[in-house]
Amino acid sequence: MPFKQSGAIKYYTFASLENQGLYQAVFTRQGGFSSTPWHSLNFGASVGDDIQSVIRNREIALQALYIKPDSIYDVFQIHSTEVVKTEKPLSSTEIHIKADAIITNQPNVTLLMKFADCTPILLFDPNNRAIGIVHAGWIGTVEKIAKKAVLAMVENYGTNPQDIIAAIGPSIGPDHYSIGNEVLERVHTSFPAYKDKIIINKNKKTYFNLWKANRIILSEAGVEKIETAEICTSCNLNDWYSHRGEQGKTGRFGMILGLQK
Repeated sequence: MPFKQSGAIKYYTFASLENQGLYQAVFTRQGGFSSTPWHSLNFGASVGDDIQSVIRNREIALQALYIKPDSIYDVFQIHSTEVVKTEKPLSSTEIHIKADAIITNQPNVTLLMKFADCTPILLFDPNNRAIGIVHAGWIGTVEKIAKKAVLAMVENYGTNPQDIIAAIGPSIGPDHYSIGNEVLERVHTSFPAYKDKIIINKNKKTYFNLWKANRIILSEAGVEKIETAEICTSCNLNDWYSHRGEQGKTGRFGMILGLQK
């Protein structure tokens, strides 16, 4: 089963990343300390929740996987195409870099990102023991940030894209992610050969399939092994935060990836 439980903490794991010497988890919203509307395991510190609740949420979630909080490296996510390489955790005195992808090959670093509809992507190069984590909303998807993260692993760690194991986590599904003309034009520009496969017209609305679009991006980058959770955050509000499904007033669930020593 992809879902696991440790005390009150429920989290999702990818079959393709099991038994690979990794820490990996997409934490659900269950088991934390935050009150409504952030109930309950909110990782987002900039969505209006009490900061002490967020700190406790992160600590209890990480403890469930025996991960030390001081091993974390995260960024200030801004829907960009910036990829950050790190060789150490983020210290309490450092400012968060603005970026939407992180890569490392250091086993003392746990990569962390936060989501509430955008597409979470994990990357693992088993030969060079390098990892990456990506936050891809519609902007990151049309700008192909997942491909840029793969290329950064190639440049920095000698990764062969064919060796990468990629995993696409819970995010808003194709039946719920309606878009307007501005986004549609960007999709057509970025995916001219695939627009009919990732755009759905139904009930006089236009929908964007982020799962399939990011699979295409990874495939174009040379990645062959791709696992997709195909879990819609908007459809499953008991487990996931959804910006669309909760009209913007909600928390952020956390996803981590780290190399075991």
